[in-house]
Amino acid sequence: MLWSLLKILFFVAIVAAAAYGGLWLMEAEGGVRIVVAQTEFTLGALESAIALLVLLVALWLILKLASLLVATLRFINGDETALSRHFDRNRSRKGLTELTAALNALAAGEGRAAMVEARKAAKHLDRPELANLITAQAAEAAGDDRTAQEIYRKLVEDDRTRFVGVRGLMKQKLAAGDTDTALQLAKRAFALKPRHEETQDLLLRLQAGAHDWSGARKTLAAKLKHGTLPRDVHKRRDAVLALSQAKDVVDEGNDIKAREAAIEANRLSPDLIPAAVMAARGYIAQGKGRNAARILMKAWAVQPHPDLAAAFAEIEPDESPEARVKRFQTLVKAKPEHRESKLLLAELYIAAEDFPAARRALGDLVETDPDVRVLTTMAAIERGEGASDAVVQGWLAKAVTAPRGPQWVCGNCNAIHAEWAPVCESCGAFDTLAWTRPPEQAVAVPAGTSMLPLVLAGGAAARSDAGREGADDAETPEAETVDSRDEPERAT
Repeated sequence: MLWSLLKILFFVAIVAAAAYGGLWLMEAEGGVRIVVAQTEFTLGALESAIALLVLLVALWLILKLASLLVATLRFINGDETALSRHFDRNRSRKGLTELTAALNALAAGEGRAAMVEARKAAKHLDRPELANLITAQAAEAAGDDRTAQEIYRKLVEDDRTRFVGVRGLMKQKLAAGDTDTALQLAKRAFALKPRHEETQDLLLRLQAGAHDWSGARKTLAAKLKHGTLPRDVHKRRDAVLALSQAKDVVDEGNDIKAREAAIEANRLSPDLIPAAVMAARGYIAQGKGRNAARILMKAWAVQPHPDLAAAFAEIEPDESPEARVKRFQTLVKAKPEHRESKLLLAELYIAAEDFPAARRALGDLVETDPDVRVLTTMAAIERGEGASDAVVQGWLAKAVTAPRGPQWVCGNCNAIHAEWAPVCESCGAFDTLAWTRPPEQAVAVPAGTSMLPLVLAGGAAARSDAGREGADDAETPEAETVDSRDEPERAT
């Protein structure tokens, strides 16, 4: 309000000053005499002031006309002028409209239309990198890999878009199956943006697939440094990489270095079963049975596993079955109710020919958790106790359709592996294998197989009633009934 009042007062003061000046000029004596071509003009004070004002306006118009002429000449010459800036603004508006249309088409999945609009925008905008970015994405959406590759190469040449170009080329090489070139591009992309999480994960997976364990451990350390990986997960995966490195060293024949790498892997992650097994066997080779037993018992307390039991048996390879049963009590006491502990003791008692104790050790697994290993162990107990062929074959027939039990299963694609590996052989994911039950049966079986126990048992009973001689000494058809892959691994 005050500022508006001040402006009004200022305007009134200027008008008053101009009126006062005009009155003063009218009353002033004297004037200006101008002679032009023998013609004399005499101007009074007021007339002189008006003539001076007209002269100044005329001079200003002449200067403006001269400036317009110079601007026109510069425009014709290609220099930037107000006129050229006007046309530039029109082109920019048109280019932004076409760029918006390209983005809308790309979001709608219309790759071809997006490419057309992006090309139009490139002609009107002085920002080729923007049009190239959209053109590359649109070409990929339209399935035009050649155009996308050409655009990505242009993006690599620009510092502002180099990472996007390298990343685009890397994905194209991956899609084409050229993992070697993709690995080199991933390293370059990682050098440009070490904090980019997707690039970190992809580089780690490619390095693991190429068995570049040292490089993978550096990438893993970078993930921890930049905060894209929790410390506990880093410790576990670093142990996986150290174990993988140890396996490669074993293949090279350097046993000492392999033992050191395996022990380091077990130190980083004591619950990693393959690392515990390899470290224990390294200590066994050095004659350090107590160290091996300590590692295996610590891993068993976290997750019991048949491989741990097999390594524990290697500590004393020449002991009697009875002594082995006694020694293994120290291993299973950490988790006596676990199914693996019960199965292990049952198998040990079978080896010691103490079949009643084996039945007691097996407990209620036949009713609560009947898989292939449990049912075949029960068949062995029945055979050891002198049961008929009908009973034994009935248990074996049940094993045909029973679940396979825990296995190494990829948590990413559910692929089943016979042995642990750092990288899934099916999907290439890193550190996704876990000892667990598969979500479904790996092999579908006909519906009629549910009748096999009754059919086999009935056939065996009929043969027994017919008085076949030597039935007790006959060889049981285990090999014909149960696939060899379903036989349980024994600790002895």
